[in-house]
Amino acid sequence: MRGARPPARGLADLSGKGTIVTGGASGLGYATAKRFLEGGANVVIADYNPNIADISAQLRAEVQTGELEYIRTDVSKEEDVEAMIDFCVQKFGHVDVVVASAGIGGAINDIANETIEDWNRVNLVDYTGVMLTDKHAVKQMIAQGTGGSIINLASMFGLVGSPDNVAYSAAKGGVVNLTKSAGSAYAKQRIRVN
Repeated sequence: MRGARPPARGLADLSGKGTIVTGGASGLGYATAKRFLEGGANVVIADYNPNIADISAQLRAEVQTGELEYIRTDVSKEEDVEAMIDFCVQKFGHVDVVVASAGIGGAINDIANETIEDWNRVNLVDYTGVMLTDKHAVKQMIAQGTGGSIINLASMFGLVGSPDNVAYSAAKGGVVNLTKSAGSAYAKQRIRVN
């Protein structure tokens, strides 16, 4: 069994941890999924990329520890996020860790030139998508009664505004405060939100 193999040397032992990584088919999400697998975690990659099956096969070829599954997910749609959580429970029995990494950059616009279309698109994925992911992860972790860890990826632009990428900066600033709110709300239930 792949998941029974010990993690690579120098990595935290995440053996058997049911883990979801949104945006796991590219960039930081892919790298995060890879590290969790190397630590022995059982990972669901949730991504909107239509090539998710091929990307998962590539990742499986790179890392043999842990179990790897994938589900095509649009984090801006609540029904997709609910299905993602249910899929992880169906495959691994529980959700222990969720990494909200899905995001888009948006157009390079200052505030005077921002369009409502770009604003809505970026905020729907980068901000609302994190909220929906956190919401349904928390609900599952509370139902399990075992605590868990939620990791929201923001950006330096969540702390320092970019003059020419206003939608992205606003969304990532929202993620920073959303993380603080969720973390303080569920700490007593042993759910960490960082």
